[in-house]
Amino acid sequence: MRNMHHLHIRKRREPYPSTRVWMRILDIVVYVVGIIGPLATIPQVLQIYLSRDASGVSFITWGIYAIADIPWIVYAIAHRERPLIICYILWFFFNTLVSVGALIYGGG
Repeated sequence: MRNMHHLHIRKRREPYPSTRVWMRILDIVVYVVGIIGPLATIPQVLQIYLSRDASGVSFITWGIYAIADIPWIVYAIAHRERPLIICYILWFFFNTLVSVGALIYGGG
């Protein structure tokens, strides 16, 4: 047990940005997808708030999605993983908007 006290420390295996082209491309792709994914929820948010109708939208489901984002945000911050921080904060924001809209405008 004595030698295990450093197991919680994570180290990058290589510098950031990477010296390898494919890793740099992957880094960029992760940022792009991490932003585009949550932004894809904007049409749902607009539909709910502009029409003031959330029929067919489950408050419980979207609320659980928002709550499930919280541990990911904490994890990402703890491990200083910027792409995950950005992605899950955006997911939390949009999932919360949808769940609140469902609550306000009568989703199930």
